Amino acid sequence: MKIRVELWGPEAAKDAEALHGVYRAAFGEPPYHESVAAAARWRDETLPKHAGRQDFRCAVALVGDELVGFAYGYTGHHGQWWTDRIASILPRKEAAYWLGGHFEFVELAVAPAYQRHGVGAALHDTLLAELPNPRALLTTWSYDTPARRLYLRRGWRVLIQELSYEWESSLFGLDLTARPA
Repeated sequence: MKIRVELWGPEAAKDAEALHGVYRAAFGEPPYHESVAAAARWRDETLPKHAGRQDFRCAVALVGDELVGFAYGYTGHHGQWWTDRIASILPRKEAAYWLGGHFEFVELAVAPAYQRHGVGAALHDTLLAELPNPRALLTTWSYDTPARRLYLRRGWRVLIQELSYEWESSLFGLDLTARPA
């Protein structure tokens, strides 16, 4: 099984059906239990909106022509829903440090048959490679999941263990200026 990882820009949204297939396979099962309707909203509303954001990039994992995983994000700014929500939760000094011009690591999804084969790590590293942003932020489940373990192994640190506005999630931060080139 030869997996290749590529970095795409906003054109990734043109493959919304393929991305949706991976999203649905990865998040439709436990522990996520994402509904069919929620996955369709992600495909039809969230993905196109995010693809239009500044510096959108999407790392994709392919086996032949089959898309088996993806990760994406963009530059976050004040005035965007997620950034403003996090700003209202973080202490002011931390918010000033972490928010505004940060990279929002939004999604990481790998088809179940390809999980635990290093695909998530390859997607993560490709997505974050050579970013101009000084810091990156993400939320993930606050309990032990493979994704959470991946982020911790990759140097992310927990900024807030339990977010008060969301489902059992934690806020993670990564200082990109401290990473080796």
